[in-house]
Amino acid sequence: MNNSVSFPDLSSRPYRLTAERLMIASADVLYRAWTEQFDQWFAAPGSVIMKSEVNTVFFFETSYKAETGKEAQRHPHYGRFLRLEPDCLVELTWVTGAGGTLGAETVVTVELTPQDTGTLLRLTHAGFQDEASRDGHEQAWPFVLDQLDQRMTTGS
Repeated sequence: MNNSVSFPDLSSRPYRLTAERLMIASADVLYRAWTEQFDQWFAAPGSVIMKSEVNTVFFFETSYKAETGKEAQRHPHYGRFLRLEPDCLVELTWVTGAGGTLGAETVVTVELTPQDTGTLLRLTHAGFQDEASRDGHEQAWPFVLDQLDQRMTTGS
């Protein structure tokens, strides 16, 4: 069995974004949120299949209702962990369909730096096929990070 990690070649997909947020939650809480507890802040409950090990694949789905009166839409997410440094760094591939990464294997890197009052979270999402995919994620990630901090510090 080959244990080496195959990193995606992003050279033909140069679009990337960075989002930073000073989080109330501690680095260890945020690390667990990204590696073991996606269903507590992002994924639909019961949809997560995840083992926090490098080179291990995961799956979860989100459910989003874009318009009142319409049914919520299911959005599957797939990936694998590339690098894990407890309480410091999570790097994973991120694959979604239409309205997301368009099937491209993108890379999300989450860096956690303890601060006096919490944790500075720096998220880099790289490997988008086009500006529109990047721009959609650039608008969404700040809301997602806000939700992460709220749910992991208040339990709501």
